[in-house]
Amino acid sequence: DVARRAELKPALASIERELGPIDILVNNAAFAVLKSLLEHTEEDWDSVIETDLTACFLLSKYAAQSMVQRRAGKIINVASVGGYKGTPIYPSYGVSKGGLLQLTRCLAIELASYNIQVNSLAPGWTTTDMTDWIRNDPQYAAVKQEMITRTPAGRFAEPEEMAGAAVFLAAQASDFVTGADIIVDGGFFIR
Repeated sequence: DVARRAELKPALASIERELGPIDILVNNAAFAVLKSLLEHTEEDWDSVIETDLTACFLLSKYAAQSMVQRRAGKIINVASVGGYKGTPIYPSYGVSKGGLLQLTRCLAIELASYNIQVNSLAPGWTTTDMTDWIRNDPQYAAVKQEMITRTPAGRFAEPEEMAGAAVFLAAQASDFVTGADIIVDGGFFIR
């Protein structure tokens, strides 16, 4: 559970002891609370921000410490097109992912001189547990259809379709790419 701050640094240290240095960190934790602003509690807000933003900050900080010593590394943050576009149904999620996009840029600037690339990947509507509500709940059928209509590809993405962008960002081919966000959304963002 990446929301347990005290466990993050020891977990990374354990990984490095057992498997060697972390060359590539992928921050892919996500949590959303499907409530409007007026329904959101402080606990809802805190739990989303802790998981989706604070944990990424801390894991990046801890992993970067050894990357800086080695003068090499890659950090890939999985954000969301929800970080670019406002939404009335989960404000804390949009804010957390927007913050993650900005964190990516800040870390990219700070770590570039150490040959560490920091980039993000922003999925659009994707078939995951987090989108069960829109895909399967009849009360959201109109919203689902709107999202599909607004996506030129005409469908939700499959999780596997994020892999190509992630592999590119992890590969040597992206060694001069830093501070970038790759939007993988079937064209949703351009409409």
